[in-house]
Amino acid sequence: MKVTHTTIDGLLVIEPRVFRDGRGYFFESFNARDFADVTGQLPAFVQDNQSGSKRGVLRGLHFQLPPYDQAKLVTVVSGSVLDVAVDLREGSPTYGRYEAVELSGDNHLQLFIPRGFAHGYLVLSDTAVFRYKCDNYYAPGFEGGLAWNDPDIGIEWPLPEDELLLSDKDCRHGFLKDFVSPFKY
Repeated sequence: MKVTHTTIDGLLVIEPRVFRDGRGYFFESFNARDFADVTGQLPAFVQDNQSGSKRGVLRGLHFQLPPYDQAKLVTVVSGSVLDVAVDLREGSPTYGRYEAVELSGDNHLQLFIPRGFAHGYLVLSDTAVFRYKCDNYYAPGFEGGLAWNDPDIGIEWPLPEDELLLSDKDCRHGFLKDFVSPFKY
């Protein structure tokens, strides 16, 4: 696997080795030993999640508060999404900045998101299947979120606002300027 460091410390783009032939393709979507060798860390993933969505669905920006904060390894099985992670770690030189990566069933890229980030994605294809591994269990009483359109974060979503489909909950998240971070860098 190949690892690309983003402009935000700890946020990694992972490109697995894909073997293709006339029958299709094969790759290891996760190998703990290889992950630890190339990243220098080994989260103990305890939960896998999968969602299916249609074009224009924007999920996020979500995070889990301590002690249920989560590191995630995210990927797209089919379709295409713009995946976004926002640094919420107090003391980080990139606090409040985001990184966006297109993940698709064709490019097989993965994004490793450490604890202390808000996360969201926008479906760009007709449909998409999104899968992610978490190193901590989901706890409904500890979920948080930031507004998808927070001007201080300034995410450049590639679809017009009138094409976006959001949950009621995702329309009510607050802004970064009002957020007191429990995450430390």
